[in-house]
Amino acid sequence: MFNLRCSACGLAALMVINKSNSFQLSTGNRASYHHQIDQISNNGRRSSLYSVTPELSTDVDAITTSQNKQATSASTISENPRLSGLSFTLDDGTRKSHSLAENTAFVTGFFGGLSSPQSFKKLVTSLYYIYTAMEGSFDSTEYLNVKAIDDEELRRVSSLEKDMEYFHGPNWKSDKSISPTPATMAYVSRINEIAAHSPHLLLAHQYTRYLGDLFGGQMMGGMATRSLDLKDGKGVAFYEFESIPNAKEYITGWYQRLNDLDLTDRQKSEILDEANYVFSLNIAVFEELEGSPLKAMWKLALSTFRQNMKVWHNSIGEKHLG
Repeated sequence: MFNLRCSACGLAALMVINKSNSFQLSTGNRASYHHQIDQISNNGRRSSLYSVTPELSTDVDAITTSQNKQATSASTISENPRLSGLSFTLDDGTRKSHSLAENTAFVTGFFGGLSSPQSFKKLVTSLYYIYTAMEGSFDSTEYLNVKAIDDEELRRVSSLEKDMEYFHGPNWKSDKSISPTPATMAYVSRINEIAAHSPHLLLAHQYTRYLGDLFGGQMMGGMATRSLDLKDGKGVAFYEFESIPNAKEYITGWYQRLNDLDLTDRQKSEILDEANYVFSLNIAVFEELEGSPLKAMWKLALSTFRQNMKVWHNSIGEKHLG
């Protein structure tokens, strides 16, 4: 069953099938599966059981059937990188944040076809500043893990420049009235901060933004075109991935590369924390679109405080352990 997992066009809608992974396996369960599979009886062992106690044949059949099902489940895990490694950690660990993002008025309005052209124009503008900072940091970083999953096919700035020209006119780059909102500036500041001091956290931004864009691109672009009466496909270049003809195959491969990155457990935990923080940054942008910038910045300030406190507590714990 497909479920819309989205944080809307700003997160560009992680319109995933995330919840269609109906059996979410904990690390312990996965280990148990592999242990049980290793214990599957071969034909010789099964025959010896029959010869000793024929009455056990029914039980053995049942056990074998169960083990075959477990083997199938384990095969599914190995074939789907989203069910293991950092991919599973991020998908599973950001569910609550997705729900929060889904409940903002702009997001629900967008999916109801009710968002206004002005709100969408503001969103495109915010995305332009965010992606300019994000992709600029990918260009300048020397951190190899970021480079490993930074594909040209995913880059969005050139597409956003087309949308900016559509909504703001041909001279938009020199228009002094166009500027980032407070929430957008906070988002950009965070990107610049981690690029300088903790580049591994950029992986959380790649995961949260690009997969959302790719998962929801075609649907979001189509909905915006219809609900906002955009002509000739203009204004939605951000949602078009012409160089990726099969999104599902591409995403599966991207998840596998994410799992293959050389990261410590500590780094993986920090990347998950950052991914959830990215949702807070996006929610603040959404809430500005709803017309409540003061409320958005207050909530973002609280979220930032909690994030900093968590980092501080982690550093104190390390000192004690040291």
